[in-house]
Amino acid sequence: MEGEKRKQRQHQQDKPYRGIRMRKWGKWVAEIREPNKRSRIWLGSYSSPVAAARAYDTAVFYLRGPSARLNFPECIVNDEHQLHDLSAASIRKKATEVGARVDALQTAVHNSSACPVESNCNSYTKPTRVVVKPDLNEYPSPESCEEDNGIISFN
Repeated sequence: MEGEKRKQRQHQQDKPYRGIRMRKWGKWVAEIREPNKRSRIWLGSYSSPVAAARAYDTAVFYLRGPSARLNFPECIVNDEHQLHDLSAASIRKKATEVGARVDALQTAVHNSSACPVESNCNSYTKPTRVVVKPDLNEYPSPESCEEDNGIISFN
């Protein structure tokens, strides 16, 4: 009984989410079996388990529909761009797009601050402004004084 609990706890640490696994060198990968086939759909390699899990969720949602068991059920969006072609290639493409987007955002957030984003579903929103640091070795010119104090807006 005690050994089973320890083994289950170890398994949860190795695989924090459904459909993913960790490579020996630390990358997280996602793949899924095609229904009624022995083949698998490769969903990509990611630096975070959350990105791999989101790629898996996207693929399993397109394969099995709304009744699929998801890692992040609150993050699946029924968009108007539903896949009409449910081939392995189109599912792989959509899943890797989602995984790459989440992976890039998590890497950016992790590099800019110490707190990781676990399951931020709206994580693919674009920033609305960027602060440009001035070159302190240059004398200010009349044009630079008229700018918006180094803040550039992307609207």
